Amino acid sequence: MHELILHHYPTSPFAEKARLMLGFKQLSWRSVTIPAVMPKPDLTALTGGYRKTPVLQVGADIYCDTALIARRLEAEKSIPALFPEGQEFNVASFAQWADSQIFLHAVSLVFQPDSIAARFGKLPPEFLKAFIADRSSLFSGGQAARIPLEQAKHQWPTLMARMQQQLEREPGDFLFGEPSLADFAMAHPLWFLRGTPVTAPLIDAYPAVAAWLERVLGFGHGAYSEMSGEEAVAIARDATPAALPEEALIDPNGFAPGQRVAIAAVDYGVDAVEGELVFSGHEQLILRREDPRAGTLHVHFPRLGFRIEAR
Repeated sequence: MHELILHHYPTSPFAEKARLMLGFKQLSWRSVTIPAVMPKPDLTALTGGYRKTPVLQVGADIYCDTALIARRLEAEKSIPALFPEGQEFNVASFAQWADSQIFLHAVSLVFQPDSIAARFGKLPPEFLKAFIADRSSLFSGGQAARIPLEQAKHQWPTLMARMQQQLEREPGDFLFGEPSLADFAMAHPLWFLRGTPVTAPLIDAYPAVAAWLERVLGFGHGAYSEMSGEEAVAIARDATPAALPEEALIDPNGFAPGQRVAIAAVDYGVDAVEGELVFSGHEQLILRREDPRAGTLHVHFPRLGFRIEAR
C-alpha cells in the first residue's frame, strides 16, 4: 500500500484545509514542500501542468483539488467521516460555497495594502514582486471574479454574523453538529485571515466563530515526515496506477474512455492537463498521461468546477 504524499507549502490556505483533514482522520503522511510560485518542476512532472496547491499523491495516482482529496481521504479511512451519513449533500454543497465565496472574500481582505505589509514586510522585495505577478497569472483567464476590497469589507459582517448565529444555535460544536468537510472548508479562509494583526480582528470580533475556529484547528495535521520532490517523482515512476473505479455513467457530453482530452479548472489556475481519458464518473474524471520522469500516471480531477475538451 502506498503512502499518502501531500505536495504543499506552509502558507497555502487550501493546503491548510488538506492538512487539517489529515489530522482529523489521524492519518500518517509524507510532506513535500513545493515552491509558492511557478515554476514547480517536480509537481508539474506529476500533474502535467495543474499548478494549484495542494496535490495529493498515492503512488502513481495524483489527486487535484481539495474537494476530490477529501473523497480520497474518506476512502482511505471512513471514520471519522468528512461526509457524515445523511448530511452528504449539505456538507459537500456548503464546502463548495465556502471554498469559492468565503475564500475569495478572504483573498481580497488579506491582500489589502496594510495586510500585505504585515505579511510580507520582512521578505525580499523581489520575492513579493514575483509572488504578486504569479498570483495575477493564476487568476487570469478563469471565471472567478475578484471581489473588490470595499465590497469584501462591506459584505464580511453579514457572513460572520450568519455564522455566529449558526454556531450559537447549533446543538453541537461544529457547523453541522459533528465535524465534517464543511468545517474545514470554512476554516481555511479564516485561518488565512488570522495570519496578520490587520485581518485577525475580522474573526476575533465574533466570539463563537473564533472559538469554533480554535476547535477546528485543534485537530492538527496528523503524523507526517518530510520527503523531497525528487523522491516523490521516483515513487510515482516505480508504481502502477490503482485499478479504476467501478461505476456506470454515460458522460453527458459524450466523452468516452480512450479519448484524448484536456481537463482544466474553470475558476482560476486554468492551465489544462492533456492525456487519455480512462474514467468519467459522477464525481471525478481520470486522465492517463506519460511523463519522462514520473512514468505512467493517473491524474484525478473533480467533475464540478472543471471542464473537459477533446484534443
